[in-house]
Amino acid sequence: MSGDPIRVNLALQGGGAHGAFTWGVLDRLLEEPDIVIDGVSGTSAGAMNAAVLADGMARGGNQGARERLAQFWDTVIHMGRFGPLVRTPLDAMAVPWNMEYSPGYMIFDAISRYFSPYQFNPMNWNPLLAMLRETIDFDRVRACDCIKLFVAATAVRTGKLRVFHTREMTPEAVMASACLPHVFQAVEIDGEPYWDGGYMGNPALFPLIYNCDASDIMIVQVNPLARDETPTTTPAILDRVNEISFNATLMREMRAIDFVSRLVAEHKLESDGHKPVRLHRVDVPEPMRHLSAASKLNAERSFLNQLHAWGREQADGWLADHRRDLGARSTIDIERDTT
Repeated sequence: MSGDPIRVNLALQGGGAHGAFTWGVLDRLLEEPDIVIDGVSGTSAGAMNAAVLADGMARGGNQGARERLAQFWDTVIHMGRFGPLVRTPLDAMAVPWNMEYSPGYMIFDAISRYFSPYQFNPMNWNPLLAMLRETIDFDRVRACDCIKLFVAATAVRTGKLRVFHTREMTPEAVMASACLPHVFQAVEIDGEPYWDGGYMGNPALFPLIYNCDASDIMIVQVNPLARDETPTTTPAILDRVNEISFNATLMREMRAIDFVSRLVAEHKLESDGHKPVRLHRVDVPEPMRHLSAASKLNAERSFLNQLHAWGREQADGWLADHRRDLGARSTIDIERDTT
């Protein structure tokens, strides 16, 4: 890679509290003066990180983005202190950071299996939406011209993916991207109800290809593609089903991008209108592969700080191994990962 700044796009997966891992990755990347972020596509927690990133960059460049991300996650931690979802000594004795034995989690899990959010929360109380309104300046985000934003949500009635662009960014759009249907009532925007974007794009890559100049897309993975063990308990089976479902659309897009790129490289497809796309990934570290879906609701300071530290370490390792590949070649083995 030359000494000139190189532009990259970021694709940020969703994963509840595990989004603090993405915070750590962003925190490390923003320290690099020669890496310029062109566009960001995010889903769920990835959408929140993306909106906070844009807010911070509009305020004060890379350093402003780092400060806003730290403030946002500190707010998440503060909210978690007053919630019912806390770990017990039994959780600490099992797998650190998981919380299957938490009474609050057990009650919530049981209620959500038999009652919908329209039944157990008829007044549609949504503290997450309130936090987004209070912590992110969406007027500043919509006016931001230093970065392009794309947030994915799933239209409930049609099952289609909707991508909200920078000028459409609102608290409701970001909340729609994070709206798990067994936790929240659907978010209505212009009369259309939306659920979590992870069902149709976690995250969506095509907006980065069609709307950004950068040809490098760095995916920040939160949900592991592969696991060594076969789940045998009901919670573990459900966790793995969700991981596979939320990774499916990403894997399909990666295969399609790789297929078109190979056709262009082999001169079997006219290159006019088809820019080269180079895919990269900052993957989850080994300790995160042992975390259950319940840990995605864990907002303890020590846990989120650990996720942040893992994110910084993974990004630092990726830069050490692949920095020179930016602008030159893909670093993901598509055939190995998706077939």
